[in-house]
Parts: sequence; structure tokens; C-alpha cells
Amino acid sequence: MSIPRESKRARLRRMHDEYAILCRVIPEPACALDFDSPFQLLVATVLSAQTTDKRVNTVTPALFAAYPTPAALAAADPQRVEDIIRPIGFYHTKTRNIIALSAQIESRFAGRVPDTMEELVTLPGVGRKTANVVLGNAFDVPGFPVDTHVIRVTGRLRWRDDWNDPTPDPVRIEREITACFPPEEWTDLSHRLILHGRATCHARKPDCGACPLNDTCPSAH
Repeated sequence: MSIPRESKRARLRRMHDEYAILCRVIPEPACALDFDSPFQLLVATVLSAQTTDKRVNTVTPALFAAYPTPAALAAADPQRVEDIIRPIGFYHTKTRNIIALSAQIESRFAGRVPDTMEELVTLPGVGRKTANVVLGNAFDVPGFPVDTHVIRVTGRLRWRDDWNDPTPDPVRIEREITACFPPEEWTDLSHRLILHGRATCHARKPDCGACPLNDTCPSAH
């Protein structure tokens, strides 16, 4: 069945209608990573690459018990850190990054995690997605992390122009989606899209029959 062409105004209206539904279905979205400080969230987010938040949460208690501060982690024995985070995969690279970023937090930022995008992305292993997670959840600065769930859900909902691009640009997605919502919504918007992707809009087989957006989602018809 062919989908009628949708004007930008109609799409924007549909986006806000669909987001209102997600707000009702997911009233209290939250970061799935466990953390007690900006430093813990930064490290946990770097560790979450190519694995699940749930798995990261199984290793961070021991990691932060052993290395509670940037100074402690910067001085850590890499082998010991690798032994702790080995279950989450890619532990060589992740160990190198979290030790290096801790050292830079100490040397460049007096032991405090920076609270701007420009500074965060200069740290080893930290890209825009990680920086947005930290900004939005640790500092209450509007941030819109674009992960695989956000890419998939915004594509299936056709909230963006390049919805059928097999290799979409996350930075372009961030700019296009955030232009449609007020900054104070960005962090929760990302959380809700991620949670919806995990619970319903699965990668291999979306559960369209149980989806609250089924009536208006272009991919469900």
C-alpha cells in the first residue's frame, strides 16, 4: 500500500501527537545506567558502547568501589581494570579510554567532569552521544543522545527526512529532531524513544500489534 506524501507541517503535528502518546505510556523516563555522580555516569556511558546498560550496571559497582574518583582511576593498573570490566566486552579499548579520560579530567579540569559539549568531546572515548547523555542526566543541560534505538524508531516513524538511509548520520538526526521540540524536552524525548525501542519497536521484529503508535506509524501500514 502506498503512503500519501506528508507535508512538513503535517509531519510535525503527527510527531507531537505521537510524542504525547509516548509521554502517557512512559510518564517517568530515566537513564538506565546506575550512577551517583557525573564522573560515574561518564565512565558508565563510555563502557556502554557495544553492550547493554544492564550489563554495564553489573560491573560498575566494583569498578567505582575500587576507583571512586578520576584521580584513582587515572592511577589504576590497567590489568586490574580490565579484569573488572571484562564481562562487557571490548575491555582493552574501554580500559584505555576510561583511564585516559580520568587523567585528563584531573590534569585539565581540576578533577571535575566538564559540563559543556565542547569540552566533553575532547576527552578520550567521548563522542556527541556520550556527551549528550552526561549533559542531560548529570547536569540538566538539554541533550539528545542518538543511539541505535533512536535511529531505528525515528526512522520507522518517519520523523526525519532520511528515514530510509541505511547509514544515517547521528549528528544530522540530532539536529533535525531537536529542531522540532523545545530544549527542555530533549533528554526525556531521547529516553522515551530508547525505552520504546527496547520494549516494543524491536530491531528484528517490532511488536506493532502492541504499539501505542500503531494507528499513525507509517511503517505499521
